[in-house]
Amino acid sequence: MAFDLDHSLAEQPTDGHRRVGFFTDTSICIGCKACEVACKEWNDVPEDGLDFTGMSYDNTVGLSADTWRHVAFIEQRRPLGHQEPGVGEMDFRWLMASDVCKHCTHAACLDVCPTGSLFRTEYGTVVVQEDVCNGCGYCVPACPFGVIGKRETTGVAAKCTMCYDRLPAGEQPACAKTCPTDSIQFGDLDELRERADRRLAQVREAGMTSARLYGHDPDDGVGGTGAFFLLLDEPEVYGLPPDPVVTTKDLPSMWRHVGVAAVALLAGVAAAAWGRTGSGTTGPRGRIR
Repeated sequence: MAFDLDHSLAEQPTDGHRRVGFFTDTSICIGCKACEVACKEWNDVPEDGLDFTGMSYDNTVGLSADTWRHVAFIEQRRPLGHQEPGVGEMDFRWLMASDVCKHCTHAACLDVCPTGSLFRTEYGTVVVQEDVCNGCGYCVPACPFGVIGKRETTGVAAKCTMCYDRLPAGEQPACAKTCPTDSIQFGDLDELRERADRRLAQVREAGMTSARLYGHDPDDGVGGTGAFFLLLDEPEVYGLPPDPVVTTKDLPSMWRHVGVAAVALLAGVAAAAWGRTGSGTTGPRGRIR
């Protein structure tokens, strides 16, 4: 593996590789969950329960250490563009979206990992080495998307690796390879962004004026993501933060403030000690001691 422990925030990776990523077009997701199954099978991700949650047809609820791909089912009483809902005169649509780790350009999980378990690969993706993780859990609250979790069985962090072991062989990640509608598209990140712009224009022309790209902008709060989405509604509808910001953004200024406070405290202690030594104190009988 190629380690990059300086936690570089460069848009493009080094070692002669182009940055790769996912473009998930939710407008053509059919909710089959093939991506969830393929991810688990290839990466040997543990089964995380097949219980009926009562939340639509969604039995995995969200991303976790044991769910690296999660397909959301969102039912709305609204038309889907110019399409007929097929249920009489009622306006009705399903929003389905396969969520995954965003592989952020500015990745807070990298910043807070004390062991180097999290590293940026030569493809620009962010990977957890579970055998190096000490289970501290710092990365869990650091992620602005709530992606990373800790496994109950082992106590270590785990998340999508974008099938890092498949990439050197020129293979697509298992989820993209399996997706029957090409809702999940994998490739060169710059090319995917251009493709997403064209697809957004097509979807809006089809009457879905609420469509938008999410994670597509390199100037957003996380520097753009390596896994971005075409959404048909507000990000909050899909359980995504509307304006994500890297949670370690203020760390440099915080450390500067800590340093200034520490210097001021030491100066105060030194001044107090000097004043006590210089003036001396008198005992009960007036003797200097």
